[in-house]
Amino acid sequence: MTVNQHLSTLYGLPAYAFPGPGASTDRLPDADSVAWRVTSDVYDADEDWTDAFARFLTAVDTTRVRALIVGAWQEAYDTDPSAVIEALLAARDRLPALRALFLGDMVVEECEISWINQSDVTPLLEGFPELAEFGVRGGSGLGFTGLRHTALRRLTMEAGGLPAAVVRGVGASDLPALEYLDLWLGTPEYGGDSEVADLAGILSGERLPALRHLALRNSEMQDDVAASVADSPVLDRLEVLDLSMGVLTDDGATALLDGRPLTHLKKLDLHHNYLTEPLQERVRATLIPAGVEVDLDRDDADEDKDDDGTVWRYVAVGE
Repeated sequence: MTVNQHLSTLYGLPAYAFPGPGASTDRLPDADSVAWRVTSDVYDADEDWTDAFARFLTAVDTTRVRALIVGAWQEAYDTDPSAVIEALLAARDRLPALRALFLGDMVVEECEISWINQSDVTPLLEGFPELAEFGVRGGSGLGFTGLRHTALRRLTMEAGGLPAAVVRGVGASDLPALEYLDLWLGTPEYGGDSEVADLAGILSGERLPALRHLALRNSEMQDDVAASVADSPVLDRLEVLDLSMGVLTDDGATALLDGRPLTHLKKLDLHHNYLTEPLQERVRATLIPAGVEVDLDRDDADEDKDDDGTVWRYVAVGE
């Protein structure tokens, strides 16, 4: 599976693509009514992303812009978004109302998720201290160091493989307002070199007092993640636990059910899993009577078997 659709909303606002070069900007929506998507092209771009952004700053009342989606930049498979980040930071005084930012909204036809070159995104959060939502797609070259941000409520990192240093950076950050955390941990083949120990800062919950929705998904080590979450202090305060899109087997689900109680959750999302029917039934019997919404959809969780009996299972989003 790959990422096939651009973001349709951000910050509760519908996404709107800012017109490309040569297109009219006479009849644009109100500046605060949409999430503006500013994009170039990965291949044979007619306009650099920074030039598209310069046109955007001229055509739109940016003092009212609340949400901004950064789409493709030229040669994203070989070029990181340093110039994009510099342009955004240079314009921060012109974006006083900005509350949501997503970096790298590219679909497979533009750039495979594991090909997207990223950079250290910490300066964006430091430069926009009022951001309530931040998201990034692509793990190659991604950097995120521990910081304190008092306004951020939602943090999303989508990758075929999330670097261990990034996972540790999130865990080392003081994010007192963060309610929603979504990390696509991925696989070693695509740069996902984290281990369960790297999740310690997140699972302790010490720096995340407001966290209610935790997604640790798309992981090859999903059984170990589930076992660690099952005995983690942060679990008690969650409303939604999402361990979907990864290689979750009966071992991980059993550890989850045998750990701290899950009946306080509003939802447990395990879609794209490798659970047997008896284990699926045990999950349902344990949680559904308590009012927990459970997603056990196998989705496209395929597996292959070699002639020697070796079974190969896959995360939902890799390349």
